[in-house]
Parts: sequence; structure tokens; C-alpha cells
Amino acid sequence: MNEFEQPLGVYARPNLANFLSTDIYGITADECSIGRGNVEAVRQMIAAGIKVIQYREKDKSARQMYEECLAIRELTGGDGVTFIVNDHVDLALAVEADGVHVGQDDLPPEKVRQMVGDEMIIGLSTHSPSQAQAAMSIAGIIDYIGVGPIFATNTKKDVCEPVGLEYLDYVVSNISLPFVAIGGIKEHNIGLVRARGAKIISLVTEIVGAPDIAAKVGAIRAALDGASGVTPPPFR
Repeated sequence: MNEFEQPLGVYARPNLANFLSTDIYGITADECSIGRGNVEAVRQMIAAGIKVIQYREKDKSARQMYEECLAIRELTGGDGVTFIVNDHVDLALAVEADGVHVGQDDLPPEKVRQMVGDEMIIGLSTHSPSQAQAAMSIAGIIDYIGVGPIFATNTKKDVCEPVGLEYLDYVVSNISLPFVAIGGIKEHNIGLVRARGAKIISLVTEIVGAPDIAAKVGAIRAALDGASGVTPPPFR
């Protein structure tokens, strides 16, 4: 299986190929966006060439989240950008997102798949080898896993302890599902994550909290390019 093939049994999702051929997985964080707000942060991330955007919001009303997601869906729909909604399956369906990402304590992925149908991408957070192996058993239901938090992070209030590079090594060696490395990843340490085999990497505050998002994304990609001679896949 090459790096962009789907595991056996996964449905042919229309947006999955674009999702798997990217390098940076962007995530919103309104409280860290230095006054920009989620929609403007997404606008700038897209302008910087980020091709996957996840909307993650815990502290706003359902109506506020819906209105923000509608605006983000408008931004992503015409630019070939994959739009993922975190946790809220109903919100993902309401705005016709490309996918939904759920955690270990959210609705079971099997139930999520029943709700969203065959075409929507489903991601599942994992934090241990046992959770990764359990994800493999439902590879026909989910499309990718989150692997982390690699390093300590304060972005999420309910985050678990960092799992370290050792868990990343385990996933690279033992799990055939596509994965996104996440958690405490910054420009200064992203080379370590890329060199260990991560192809799609999520940075949150490092991007949305940057004074110049385009310049920060450029610096991150330069760090990726220089990581042990590994060149990230084309994103444009």
C-alpha cells in the first residue's frame, strides 16, 4: 500500500484523495486567533495554501457555530479545501461539511457512519496503541486517525497527557490507516515529527496565533522540507 492508498474496505469518499495528499491540517482556535475570529483565520489559512480545515469550537452557542461553519463552508467550497467539523455530527450535516472528527468519548464511529452516510470523511482521535488497533478494526468505517498529543498542549481543556514520539513510531510501523499527528507541534519541533514518518501534521496555535499566517505557514513548510531530507507531498 502506498502512502495515499485507502485501507481495504474504505468507501470511495469524493474528498478523501485531496485530504490525503496534503501536508498541514489546520484547526480553528478562536481564543488564540489574536482577535481575528475563526472565519478570518480560516480565510488567511486558505490563502496560505492550507488544504484541510477543521472547525473546533467548544464555547459558543449552536447558532454561533452554525453561522461560522456556514461562512467557512462557503470559503472552502470553492477552493478545493477539505472542511472537517470536530465533534458535532449534526453541525457537519447541517452545513454539508466534507467530514467530521470525533474523539474517544464522542458518539461511536459506527453510529456516526450510519448518521452521515457513505460519502463523508470520518476521523477518530487516538492516544494509545490499543486505541489505534481498535481503529484498525473499523477501517471500513473511519478514514483516518488523529495521533497525539505528541507534545504537551494547552489548546484543548480536556486534553490527555502527551503520548510522545514513541506512539507516533508505533503508528508508523504498525497501523495502515492514514493519520494526522497533532498536539503541541510547532515550527521548531515539526521536523522531528516529519522525520519520524508523519505526512499530515496539525498545528493549531502556531498558525492561528501568528501575526502573519502566510509567513508562518511558509516557515513551517520550510521546516518540513528540511526535515531529514524528507519532502512533503505536493499540496497545490
